[in-house]
Amino acid sequence: MLSRKKKFQVAGAFATLLLFATAVGCSGFFVNSTLTSIAVGPTATINQGGTVQMSAVGTYNDGTTQSLNNVFWSSSPTSVATVSTAGLVTGVSTGTATVTGASGTVSGTATITVALNNVTGITISPTTNHAQHNGGTAQYTAKATISGGAPVDITATATWTVLSTTGGGTGIADFSVEQGVDPEVVTVQSTAVAGEIATIQASYVGGSGLTYTATATLTVQ
Repeated sequence: MLSRKKKFQVAGAFATLLLFATAVGCSGFFVNSTLTSIAVGPTATINQGGTVQMSAVGTYNDGTTQSLNNVFWSSSPTSVATVSTAGLVTGVSTGTATVTGASGTVSGTATITVALNNVTGITISPTTNHAQHNGGTAQYTAKATISGGAPVDITATATWTVLSTTGGGTGIADFSVEQGVDPEVVTVQSTAVAGEIATIQASYVGGSGLTYTATATLTVQ
């Protein structure tokens, strides 16, 4: 029979082996998940000088999600909006900025639009225009009228649409508009006909959240 001392030695060795096997087994089953994507938000419109707090939620390869705290924040262009190391965005000037949140090599983005304060309306210039059919173009600019201040060019930040057409042709599809350019360019398609008139609309969301619109016309020659 084993002596008491031998019994203790055997029991100790068995316990050590059991702990080692458990550790190996656990390490085999519990593997650190890998970050695969980041959702950054919110997408928002803020005033010049206004702020919005960004957040980042990570998705991992095991399907789990988690709010991320250690995120590197950046904004482009910084002339439109800046972002602090804590993810607080500040509107600098009118326009659109892309805010990026990154963790290692994984990143996500959100769009921040900076609008004007004290907007009372917008205007389009010229109010009437002409262009040749089949590829002709016409240019427009838009300005926001500001209470207590000079008008501000919003051509590149306004949303441009063809509202309606008259005088034949196939309709709205006879004209195409560009977004984010200054001046705004409207192109006449080959399906348009001479005498056709398009109503061009510019819309702009002011700092108060109200949407302002103005219209102009384009006649096909």
